[in-house]
Amino acid sequence: MLMTLQYFFELAGSALFAISGALLANDKQNADWFGVTFVGFITSLGGGTVRDVLLGAYPLGWVADVHIFLAILSGIVLTSLFYDLLQKYRHNLFLFETLGIAMFTIIGTEKALQCDVNPLIAAVLGMFSAVMGGVLRDVLTNDIPVLFRKEIYASACMAGALLYVLLLYFECPRNISLPVSMALIALIRIASVRWRLSLPRFRR
Repeated sequence: MLMTLQYFFELAGSALFAISGALLANDKQNADWFGVTFVGFITSLGGGTVRDVLLGAYPLGWVADVHIFLAILSGIVLTSLFYDLLQKYRHNLFLFETLGIAMFTIIGTEKALQCDVNPLIAAVLGMFSAVMGGVLRDVLTNDIPVLFRKEIYASACMAGALLYVLLLYFECPRNISLPVSMALIALIRIASVRWRLSLPRFRR
């Protein structure tokens, strides 16, 4: 049951990331269908692809599972059909995107652990899974990459990934460690936006 629910969230998260990429591509570049679709796919697949390439895990996840491809394509089509509605309630998509990065972080961490890498490296790769698609999206649309903005984003994912590997180290059941780690990511992310929290600035 947990695996089925996780897979559903992975597909839903893929579609939501594609929607956010398509919206930003149209806002920034007023792109055609191909351009918007390309940015949508990069936003959704970029993080997982970077992770799998670094792990040497082939075939890539979206290459092996056509349902991920179809979920992303569905998200882009829905963006076109309901563009005005999505723009009107765009702030509500933030909650779903937050759940998406939380799920992608833990899924990425799990996959790295399955490849027998060090738990700390697994946590970093889990964070990459969640944020690198957004970084590539921002670069393609000539926006400030999300990693360089004041809001807490990647560090929330890193905190959740570290908690997850720590809970596994202490043999906490997966059906507890997974939702708890996801909840930490979501809470940090929501709190940082709600109260405009940020990490200390780097100075010489």
